[in-house]
Parts: sequence; structure tokens; C-alpha cells
Amino acid sequence: MSFVDTLRQWDEGVTAFERQDLSEALKIFLSIEDPNSKIYFNMGCLQLLNQDLEAAEKAFDCSIGKDEHLAIAFFQRGITFYRKNRYEESLADFQKAFKALRGNQLIDYKALGLRYILYACEVLHNVALLEAQLGNWEKAQENLVKALNYKTDAKLSVIDRALQSILKQKLFKPVEFPTKLLFKPNKHYVAELEKKDYLGKAKVVSSVVPKDEFSGFAPLQPQVEDGPACPKEPEVFRALEGEPHTVLFEFVPETSDELAVVPGNIVFVLQKGADNWASVVFNERRGLVPYNYLERLEISLASKKNAETPAAPTREPPSRPERIQGLTPSDNNEGNTQSKEEPTTDGLCVVKIHYTFNFAVSLPLGSPYDVLMAKISRKLNVPSAGITLRLTAETSAENVIDEKAEMEEVWRRASSGRLTLWCSVREEIDGKPVSDVHFVAIHPYESSNPEDLSFHEGDTITLLSRVNQDWLEGLCNGNIGIFPSSFVREVPVNGNLDTSD
Repeated sequence: MSFVDTLRQWDEGVTAFERQDLSEALKIFLSIEDPNSKIYFNMGCLQLLNQDLEAAEKAFDCSIGKDEHLAIAFFQRGITFYRKNRYEESLADFQKAFKALRGNQLIDYKALGLRYILYACEVLHNVALLEAQLGNWEKAQENLVKALNYKTDAKLSVIDRALQSILKQKLFKPVEFPTKLLFKPNKHYVAELEKKDYLGKAKVVSSVVPKDEFSGFAPLQPQVEDGPACPKEPEVFRALEGEPHTVLFEFVPETSDELAVVPGNIVFVLQKGADNWASVVFNERRGLVPYNYLERLEISLASKKNAETPAAPTREPPSRPERIQGLTPSDNNEGNTQSKEEPTTDGLCVVKIHYTFNFAVSLPLGSPYDVLMAKISRKLNVPSAGITLRLTAETSAENVIDEKAEMEEVWRRASSGRLTLWCSVREEIDGKPVSDVHFVAIHPYESSNPEDLSFHEGDTITLLSRVNQDWLEGLCNGNIGIFPSSFVREVPVNGNLDTSD
């Protein structure tokens, strides 16, 4: 099986898992002929969810066989052995997981496609549990004391409670891997899985042959005795929209209006901006690509017969050009015309907005507050009243930009026609901003997932947003995270909690 086929099935398996079709996801992963260590890991996690411990053990064996340094695979196999009451083997795997951390406080697997952080203190927490399970209470205590040297503030309570249990010679629950996470394939590779049509859809514009249905670069020419050895160039030659160019370097997009391309791709340039960015068409998709990453491709009847895709260059790609003209992929809907939405005049400033995604708006330097907010409001499709702008990522009141702010000071921060701001959107629930909604914890909540918000019974939580019907995002004791809505109850405006249920 080719790498592309493996990548496609891997992505399909993860997609099935995300729509909670676990059996289909496992079926897809099992059909992959030569899985890598991450795919084997995914199989093991699904088998654990199915309570098939034997199959899970074999899957984690294969994952470790493919990558003997994958600490999280040792961790999960240790959990599998623990559930099978094979405590000596479970202890050995947790010790191997700690060794694979190589003295680091944690391993963040985000770069490998897994949104999870494995903490050394949590691994030692499980080592201590297994030592206690085997009756080695002194060793259990030693490992928990050792875990204190690797602790983080978010994990301190877990270690403290375990240490209290050990002192009373009581067992405690292990830290387990979340059930909703799998290794995902590289998103840039997945984006390239679509079938590539490098030349687009060519069509005949003019032909001297009646009812000519040829769909190449030029129409058919009639055969004439004693005619020229080579066919004549047609008078009308426009098979494709835009000018063909060859991609010289790989380009990874940073915003939603940019287009991912790799060396050897053939794109068609619709418009080139003065800022060295080009609006192009590739595989029926439009987007922006740096023009200095491209090379014009000359296509003619005399040359196309022996034309070959040029090999990828070996030199380093040029630096990414700055975008100062506000060129967008849709600027050329009516041919190579100037953008109708944004005038390309001097004095424009590109404002980059950090939100849950990044985007940019272009407007004259020195524009008033309401003009800036109107631009951002249209981009997000959110009323201006629900948007808060800040000068930095910090949420302090000094950084907030509102209608009372001195816009001259704000625009003075612009450099080379560029300004960066941060943005948040205030949601409303029953007519009230979510920041004015508070909850009180009716049950304690503790999770090993770093994205979750842990709290104790009676803690007050400020609502930040609603993730879905069952999960909320909130602020408690200076920490931000998500938590199950069934663990809390809303505090009424009068502050009295209703406990009649």
C-alpha cells in the first residue's frame, strides 16, 4: 500500500471516530496493510474502548515495535495490563514510559498529531499506584515524593491526594489517557490528497475543423498534402484562464485565503499584486501564493510535445513577502481587473486580527474606531457590540480598544503598513453576556486532560462560552478550561443557589 493510500485511510478512520462511529473507525484502521506506530496506537485505544484487552495489548505491542521511544504507547499498554490485573508488567511499562521522557517534565504530542501532553509527574503517579498494588508502600511513597519534583501547578492536587492515600495505605485511581483523542495525520499532507488536475479544464475556442471536440491546448488542424511539416499556431489561443506558472518551492498557507502548493504544481496566475502576492487557480481552487515562488511556463504548439514538468530546485525558498495591498483570491472574478472592494492606494494599513483563527482586514491608516469595527464585524458576521479589541493578547482593561480609545495612539503602533490586534467575541445566553453567568460546582471534577478545568465542590466558575449541550468553558481559580455542565448549577442573579432538586 502506498503512502498516499495509507494517509487517506488514516484520515478516513479519524473522521469516522470523530463522528463517534467507533466500529467503522476500527474497521478502517485494521484494513491498512502496513500501519505506522501512530495508527497502531489508535487501534489500541479503540480496542480499549471496546473492552477488548487482548487486541489492545497486541496493538500497543506493534506500536512500540514500530517506535520504541513512543512513551505514550508504553503508558497505554501499562493501563491495559493494569485492567488485566497484570500489575508487574503494568509497573514495568510505566517505568519505561518515564524513562522515555528522558528527564523532561512533559512531552507535548501536538506536533505529532495528538492533542495531549504526557506529564512525568502523572507517570510517576501510576508507578506509585502499582508499587502500592504490589504491597511496596515505601517505594510508592518514594515515587510520589519524586513526582513532586516534576509537578506542575495544574497537577499538584493529583499528587497531593495520592500522597495522602499512600500515607493511609489506601489505593487510588490511576491517571488514564482521554478516550476522545487519537493521532491525526499531518493536515498539510491531507490537503494534498485531492485528485490533482494540473492543467485545469481546457476547451477549444477556435478551430478550422467543423464540430471539433478536441480538448487539448490547441484545436485540430486539417491535413493538407504538401503542407507544412508543423501545424500553424491558431489565431485564437486561449485554452485556460490565467497565465500558467510552475511552482518552484513548497508554500504552506498561514491564512484561510492562501493556497497550499508544492514544487512541480502548475498554477494559473489571475492577478499579480504590487506586494509580490499572486491570485492563482490550482485544481479548481483559488488562493494567494507568493509570486517569487513561481516561474512563468511558456506553452506553445512547438514546445508542448516535449514539455516536461521541471524538477524541484535544490536552493532554499525566498522569504515570505509582506501583504500590503489587500489582494484576495476573489479579486479577479471579472478577469485581470483591479479589486473593487479595496482601493490599492498608498496609506492603506493591513490589520492582522488574532481570533480563534487569524484573519486580516485592510483600511486606510488613521481610520476611526467605528470604521475598523465595521470591517471586523462584517468579517466575523457578528454585531460590533459583541466584539472586544485588544492591543495585546492579555485580557487586562488597559489593553482594550473601545470608542473612547485614542485611535492615534493605536495607529502609531503600525509598522510598515501592518498592525496586529487581538479580538474576542462576547456571546450571550438569554440576553446576558456569558461573562455575567456564574456557576457553582455541585460535584468535584478532576481530569488528566490538560484542556479540562478541575474544581472542587462549592467552587464558583465564570462562564466563558458554551462548547456544546454537555460541555462548557469557564474560569475558576485563575485557570481556564472545559468542564461537563452536569457537574455545576447556575447561580441566579440574587446569588442564592436552588438545591431543591
